[in-house]
Amino acid sequence: MALRLRFMKRRIWCYGLVCCKLSIIFLLFDLDLCVANSVEKKIYVPLNKTSPCVRLMNATHQIGCQSSINGDTGVIHLVEKKEDLEWVLDRGPNPPYMVLMEADLFTREIMQKLKGTSRVSGVAVMIPPSSPQFGFSPDKKCPNDGFGVYSNNYGPEYAHCNQTVWNPLGSGMSYEEFDFPIFLLEDQNETHVIRQCYWDHNVPVNGSSPAYPLCSMQLFSHMHAVTNSVTCMRRSSIQSTFSINPEVVCDALSDYNVWSVLKPVNTSGDAEPDERVIIAAARLDSRSFFWDNAPGAQGTITGLVTLLSVAEALQKLNDSQTLPKNILFAFFNGETFDYIGSSRMVYNMEQGKFFFKLQNIDAFVEISQVAVQDEGYMWIHTDPVSRQNDTIDEQVREVVGMLKNGTMGTNVTVDEPGNSQPLPPSSFQRFLRSRKIPGVVVADHKSAFANKYYQSVYDTKENLNLSYPAEMTPDEALNYLTETAKSVSEVATVVARGLYMLAGGKGNVSSVKAEESTVSRLLYGFLVQPNNTWFRSVMTDDSVRLLDDSFKNRYIGVSLSSASQSSTPVFYRILSNLTGTIVNMTQEQCKDPKKAPEAKPELYDYLWMQGSPTENSTTRSPFCVQTLARLSKAISPAFDLKQWGSTEYSTWTESRWKEIRGRIFLVASKELEIITLVVGIVILLLSLVVTYFVNANASVLFTTTQESSATAY
Repeated sequence: MALRLRFMKRRIWCYGLVCCKLSIIFLLFDLDLCVANSVEKKIYVPLNKTSPCVRLMNATHQIGCQSSINGDTGVIHLVEKKEDLEWVLDRGPNPPYMVLMEADLFTREIMQKLKGTSRVSGVAVMIPPSSPQFGFSPDKKCPNDGFGVYSNNYGPEYAHCNQTVWNPLGSGMSYEEFDFPIFLLEDQNETHVIRQCYWDHNVPVNGSSPAYPLCSMQLFSHMHAVTNSVTCMRRSSIQSTFSINPEVVCDALSDYNVWSVLKPVNTSGDAEPDERVIIAAARLDSRSFFWDNAPGAQGTITGLVTLLSVAEALQKLNDSQTLPKNILFAFFNGETFDYIGSSRMVYNMEQGKFFFKLQNIDAFVEISQVAVQDEGYMWIHTDPVSRQNDTIDEQVREVVGMLKNGTMGTNVTVDEPGNSQPLPPSSFQRFLRSRKIPGVVVADHKSAFANKYYQSVYDTKENLNLSYPAEMTPDEALNYLTETAKSVSEVATVVARGLYMLAGGKGNVSSVKAEESTVSRLLYGFLVQPNNTWFRSVMTDDSVRLLDDSFKNRYIGVSLSSASQSSTPVFYRILSNLTGTIVNMTQEQCKDPKKAPEAKPELYDYLWMQGSPTENSTTRSPFCVQTLARLSKAISPAFDLKQWGSTEYSTWTESRWKEIRGRIFLVASKELEIITLVVGIVILLLSLVVTYFVNANASVLFTTTQESSATAY
């Protein structure tokens, strides 16, 4: 009710605007009544909780959305069903329109209709309380097509998803270009205010035009870059070379990969040729149609939580340091955008910039989407092309067999979809492009994705059936064991056992077990509340700010080019906390290990963590962690090589912008605006005439009689 009263005041102000303009002329001595800030606050209602669609580019084209340089404005029209589009596209007398759209109508078919008319100035999508029943994915039907292993030269029969369409619900809308702004409205209260404004002012009466003032919306999302990555990077490069204050127009999508090893390695040297390593991988990133809303619950979180739990389980084993083979836990960033992170690691291995080389890799196990469904079945995908080599085929069979042996005592069933089916989109494909390596991809789908909301805003905790009793405190919910956590921990146990056997472990395999409590806490932290007691304990005082809601956004961003809110440093600390060792070092020594004689910085990283509060106190117990986890850049090699038009490596960039915001207000009729202008001009001219008259007759109007010098007493 209070919000509605605020908006009624703005309606009164809209009618009173003429009076304000007149007062500027006659009441110049009282400018405080109509200063810019005061006027803006009275006219506009800002939208504070929105998520925009922004412009991205690759070597050949641009995708996404943008507004004009001064923002785009339109009269709001609510579209609740397809029939409502007729008013926007044809009948409505007050174009352009800002379409307020129900989420279930946000489809490629409808957006193409809006895209093809000048009567639409923008779209605001209202996020519903529940996900669409039949699924929604704005990604392609064949994700990362053209940058995996399958091509005209390698398994052409599998290229372009010829045999298996992995994402059948994919509309490809995320890869379309729109020349108007599209925003997601994330706050139900703001959505209610906009709806009420529409119902109060914009509803057609018996099919006739509504009376003024009309409720309007203005969206700002002007993008600086255009055309493609080649053009924008060239312009930015020229600016950086010749300008003192360069204006960069775009940045390469970039962040960090996070990796760790089971046994210490000297990162300043190189692995011996006979040193063998098994890579266990998962992806860190996701995306959606909207820039800063990419939760990736099933698409990303299930895989990385599983691998985190695997790393913890193996690190705790008594014989972990004596296994014949090492295990590299790799969390790749930017995989959504043509495998940025994995292609970077492969490139570094080929260039001798990474400790291990491709020749050291003994096997590759990737954990993809693993939200256990289909009666507990997990599917092991392999590459049919490389398996035509008898040696590779035998090694792949060994990997598959060990994973199957790891299911003993669990509710997970592991099976293969068949040798004739290719690999799903996966980081493993980038390694296969450079070398035939025996490997598998573990996933919850036999063929097409089981995830109905792949790369969308709906891939949230609800997609995993993750829920908590309402009466629970945050700390209780953090440690609450959900059915989802049980399922994911069983998958982690199977993978951990398989990796243990692949690394040459001879101990009791049944003792290898992922902690259910760890999985529960990780799922809660990544998908529900990042600012929890555990996550806070692994941070420092000045880095706790990273645990806000933006942490749940899995979009890679441009973290290497700006101070954006990347979640990677938090993830790095969580991995270190799970797999590292607490050492007796001061804060100063922990931050500068060279000051600690017992430190081994060539083998370990050292992280200072603030710890948890002591019982019945706000005082924390900080500590130093010695970790095998490391960060390495996840930026496409194309930008190091300045091959911005590359077809070998990812070339995705993100445009820069000045501001992104939205607001609503009441707009007066054109007639009233013209009357206001004319009256203002008339008064201005009248004031000039009066001023001229007064100035011309000043000697008469302002003459004073001379006082007599004589004084009478």
